[in-house]
Amino acid sequence: MKIGILQTGHSPDELKDDLGDYGDMFVELLRDQGFEFEIFSVVDNQFPASVEEADGWLITGSKHGAYEDHDWIPPLEELIREIAGIGDPLIGVCFGHQIIAQALGGKVEKFAGGWAVGRQSYDFGGVEMAFNAWHQDQVTERPEGAKVLASNDFCENAVLLYGDQILTIQPHPEFGSAFIDGLINTRGKGVVPQDQLDAAATKLDLPVANESFADQMADFFRKERA
Repeated sequence: MKIGILQTGHSPDELKDDLGDYGDMFVELLRDQGFEFEIFSVVDNQFPASVEEADGWLITGSKHGAYEDHDWIPPLEELIREIAGIGDPLIGVCFGHQIIAQALGGKVEKFAGGWAVGRQSYDFGGVEMAFNAWHQDQVTERPEGAKVLASNDFCENAVLLYGDQILTIQPHPEFGSAFIDGLINTRGKGVVPQDQLDAAATKLDLPVANESFADQMADFFRKERA
């Protein structure tokens, strides 16, 4: 099965050589799942020629806002609607989570409550799972038919499921502690309140459920659909 990774941003230059770009992180996360991958850097207007170029799709995170005026966002939203229309599996992470919701009729905003940075716990119907997060924007209005799979007090729409075809998650199952540490010392400075950066730094050694969610992502891609 071939997964097309729609890369919507780049990791900081200071981290890219050692820890990879955003698309590379998902190749690494799903490395043992038996998939073939192709990365399309849509943030640089490198789009697939058609939705037939992959069997499933994944949209990465980004430093950009889904509501911002970039020339690559409208065609990405069109591609999302096309993928949804033909029924191919689609997974979105952070920005991917947000742009899918926006493309399908939801609303994304800069959250009045501020930032979520570093390790956060989420309630998956009574089961707690922790992931690294790095976001201020949130899905504040769900598209019709989107079901909440996980949330916490800060982020109501943390994980959404659209039928059996689209799965999206606000935190980052692809971010390990080394990358969060790097973000704290690069993009975080002067942008995220220092007390939040300091608090995130104290949790770098705590476990996260990245591998468990990678298995869920792989199962979702491979799921038989009508």
